[in-house]
Amino acid sequence: MRKHWIDNLRWVTVLLVLLYHVFYFYNNKGVFGGIGGFGPYPENPQYQDVVMYILYPWFMPLLFLLAGISSRYALEHRTTKEWFSSRVRKLLLPATLGLFVYQWITGYFNTHVAGVDVLQEVPQPFKYLIWAGSGTGPLWFIQDLLTFSALLLLIRKADARNKFYEACSRIFSGKAGILWILLLGVLFWVGELTLVRHPRENSADGLLNLYKPLFYLIPFLMGYFIFAHEKVQETLRKGWIPLILAAVAAGGVLILTTFGQDNTSPEFLQSPLNNLYGWLSCIALMGWFADRFNKTSRFAGWMARSSYGLYIVHYSVIASFGYMMKVHTTLPPVSMYLILTAAVFLLSPAIYELLRRIPFIRWCVFGIKKEKR
Repeated sequence: MRKHWIDNLRWVTVLLVLLYHVFYFYNNKGVFGGIGGFGPYPENPQYQDVVMYILYPWFMPLLFLLAGISSRYALEHRTTKEWFSSRVRKLLLPATLGLFVYQWITGYFNTHVAGVDVLQEVPQPFKYLIWAGSGTGPLWFIQDLLTFSALLLLIRKADARNKFYEACSRIFSGKAGILWILLLGVLFWVGELTLVRHPRENSADGLLNLYKPLFYLIPFLMGYFIFAHEKVQETLRKGWIPLILAAVAAGGVLILTTFGQDNTSPEFLQSPLNNLYGWLSCIALMGWFADRFNKTSRFAGWMARSSYGLYIVHYSVIASFGYMMKVHTTLPPVSMYLILTAAVFLLSPAIYELLRRIPFIRWCVFGIKKEKR
């Protein structure tokens, strides 16, 4: 029986990623990327940037948790070869061929955000290559996920008899299960401690802090070994209300004490309070959706099928509209936010629906073999 709450939580989280990037693009808190805000902080506080502080600590770890759970369920009904082949097609193609077919558009605007003349002296064919390479953007998520999927094959061989999986069931499904689940937040924090606190110039430190492979691997494996268990989900389902209240309290304190800081810096991410809020949010949302949203509808079904595609295409809308409005118009900030929000939520589905109907293009951009009828 399909667990619709997982599908629903995944697509809702993806929609929040789209919303996050609207505010991220115009932030003035020093967060890398985007085009910048409408005045320096603290002279112009831009209180709307609070959206970043609310979402960033938990929404990507949550997607990896759900990916781990889904991987466990998929491998119970498919052979290892079938599952990994689909992973390669769906994850590798968009992050390679898809860069040259579609994501170069994002790269084009990314290079303009970096500086209008940054590629002025570069020959046109090489510009295209640079745009494609610069168009990865949010696709780091699927690159990480492909790597984790490959690692999972090795881990499954080491645990071929499911001994570790069953041990996790005994530990986290018992009477003290909720306490053990809360203590997993320590691992969440340990993952953040792997970030390079003072990245060196002209090194791979910046990429390591972007991809955060060890940090994101932890929730992926937690999903696979721990949260895929029915009894663990039941524990979260029964306790989601106090977990939500605790997460809101932790988040409120975090925002009140840190607003104005770069919320993606290693120092911020490694703070115990940030990790407490992030972990409580992840487990509270899983419990809430398991209890209240384990159902589907026509719209929810479409979103469950389409959220991956929306994630793939959305940042080109953010980068293009966000850049053009900031550089080439005199619109007031509130209008830019409203237009950019409307554009990403309306055009991303339209672009996805168009591209998925074009043979070869859909294969490169989304890893879709053929259009389902």
